[in-house]
Amino acid sequence: MSTIANLTERLEGALGKERIVSAVEELAQYAVDGVAPGAIVRPQCAEEVAEVVRLASSEKLALIPVGARSKCGIGMPPTRCDIALDMSGMRKIAHYDAGDLTFSVDAGMPLRELEAALAERQQFLPLAVPCFESSTAGGVIASGIDSVLRQRYGSARDFLIGAEFVDGKGKLCKSGGRVVKNVTGYDLHKLLIGSLGTIGVITRLNFRTFPLPETHGGHVASFESGERALAFRNAVEASDLPVANLELLSPAIAKITKAILAKEDGPVPGCVEGDSWAVYVSFEGSAKIVQRVAKDVERLAHEAGAKKDEPLDAGSDSQLGGVLREAFAWLRWAAPVVALFRVVLPRIMAETVGALNHTGDSLHGAVLVRACGVIYLSFMGEQEDERTLRTFAKVAKDVFVLAAGKQGHATLLHAPLGLKQKVSVWGAAPGDFSIMKKVKQAFDPDAIFAPGRYVGGL
Repeated sequence: MSTIANLTERLEGALGKERIVSAVEELAQYAVDGVAPGAIVRPQCAEEVAEVVRLASSEKLALIPVGARSKCGIGMPPTRCDIALDMSGMRKIAHYDAGDLTFSVDAGMPLRELEAALAERQQFLPLAVPCFESSTAGGVIASGIDSVLRQRYGSARDFLIGAEFVDGKGKLCKSGGRVVKNVTGYDLHKLLIGSLGTIGVITRLNFRTFPLPETHGGHVASFESGERALAFRNAVEASDLPVANLELLSPAIAKITKAILAKEDGPVPGCVEGDSWAVYVSFEGSAKIVQRVAKDVERLAHEAGAKKDEPLDAGSDSQLGGVLREAFAWLRWAAPVVALFRVVLPRIMAETVGALNHTGDSLHGAVLVRACGVIYLSFMGEQEDERTLRTFAKVAKDVFVLAAGKQGHATLLHAPLGLKQKVSVWGAAPGDFSIMKKVKQAFDPDAIFAPGRYVGGL
């Protein structure tokens, strides 16, 4: 009997044939950086997840939890994958207290379905993340991907109040609770954010919700130089205005954005051009607040020397905001070969943005400065040959060094497999790496969860 057939038989014995997939064509669709699983398991409840993990632990089988698989390219290639644990079948809202602004949801719940359910009670969850139409709640938390509403609402760390997960021995674990204020214990669920499934399988998540804003609007301004654009962006950030989103677009980003808006037959702001830097500001609240913020933003744009600027109504704001929300998704495929970095800095300065923009001048580069010190930096090439990969590897080293020199850090969010074989997407191991190893050992003592994908090969 082949290894795959034997694995399938054991899984079917544990969960039943209806939960197991072993067709070769489907296994290929679950490959992570070219590493395909030996079997796909589709659990319907936390107890079934625990059963599979216990089997994997006893047999020392490598297991990778997945959802919509839209962000499986984040991280290093796994050293192996015996089982892909497809969580998309677990997709119900387990608990919802609209009065308390809290709910609990299964890991496989699609964000679009969740958004519709919350909107019925005039509430929402500010996880405006890329691949929104397909992303699941668990996948968003495990990937740690950015929300464009971070300026106003914070990151998932600020409104994830509890979680249920299965550890590496198949034990059902809980952290936090269903209420906003948990006064005892440690926030162990925060460790799941950005962990890429390496310390546990998320089965359920508890969130705090927010009231839907009455209305929203936006503003776009274009500038002759990145320095002026950044001065305006920083002025808005320092103004303490209730801004929901704040993005600075290099000319290359503006050009791609304009093309996507035109393709979608939506309104294309005249300030979004391919030869100027642009700054997009979005704000929300009552009609009076939106009108007041719009006037203040317009004033700041004029003071910063904007070449052009224009207000956006709610429809235009949604269109442009939606396209920029998906920047991670479309930047990955903007060229035949793409290296996409996420750089986080304590302070965004013109000289740093300029240095990042000119890193790797032999490649086509693009810079998107997001809220809260986050920068997306993309380099594009025409073909994945050895010469191109060597150039990308040098650029990656330069970006990691530049970010560290500014007391920040960089991550290579997306890269061709050939580049991942030359450099670590995480850069140099952090100073707290020894603590990270201890956390991994505590939650996954047999190292069965997504081996090799995280920092330092964890």
